Amino acid sequence: MPKSLTVMITAAASGIGRIIAETFAAAGHRVFVSDADARAVEEMAAANPGISASRVDVTSPEEIEAWFATVKAAAGGVDVLINNAGIAGPTERLENIAVESWHQCIDVCLNSQFLTSRCAIPLMKEKRSGSIINLSSTAGLFGYGLRTPYAAAKWAVIGLTKSMAIELGDWNIRVNAICPGSVSGDRMDRVIAAEAALRSTSPDEIRREYTKGQSIKRFTEPKEIADICLFLSSPAAGMISGQAIAIDGHTETYHI
Repeated sequence: MPKSLTVMITAAASGIGRIIAETFAAAGHRVFVSDADARAVEEMAAANPGISASRVDVTSPEEIEAWFATVKAAAGGVDVLINNAGIAGPTERLENIAVESWHQCIDVCLNSQFLTSRCAIPLMKEKRSGSIINLSSTAGLFGYGLRTPYAAAKWAVIGLTKSMAIELGDWNIRVNAICPGSVSGDRMDRVIAAEAALRSTSPDEIRREYTKGQSIKRFTEPKEIADICLFLSSPAAGMISGQAIAIDGHTETYHI
């Protein structure tokens, strides 16, 4: 039987993060999740008693450090860190974006990954092994009009990932980024509705635009992201590091 891993996942009490957490738990791993939504944390814990769920603001260094201290006390360290936390950010032309909205998007989508990684790395170095998976996006591979702060953060995540991989290879710590395309779920529905309103068109037209540049013309399912995370954390991915892996049905062009 494969070794049981200690896995930490941010923003994992609902949505994509929850599917990732439940996939790792079903594979026999010990899972610790955090989320900013206290109610979602309660619901996650009730539905999955084998998963430890904590309310954590990923933009707070103090709360992240306290979460890592709790996990270290309970499990002795961490084998896998999945930086899933992210927000859509504003849907607006750059000149109309409020400064606070810009900073909030960068804080959650990018800075949180720095804050968690700086806590995880010393624990992984003690074991001389580990896997860090950073959630980027195809918005980190293309320009993304009307979603500039989100795209800026997701491009930066790839730079963060590749730089960390260089720094950590000597400790057998692998760092990769996952770049999903449009993912089925409530969050994508809200993004589409906001863009449709701004552009005075229909949500169905926006959906068609999102997939028209893809070879496989459908949205990504959360479980497909979870399965790639599971693979990247396994011995089968032992020589995969510093990569930005798209899960998008092969996108060659992007809509505007």
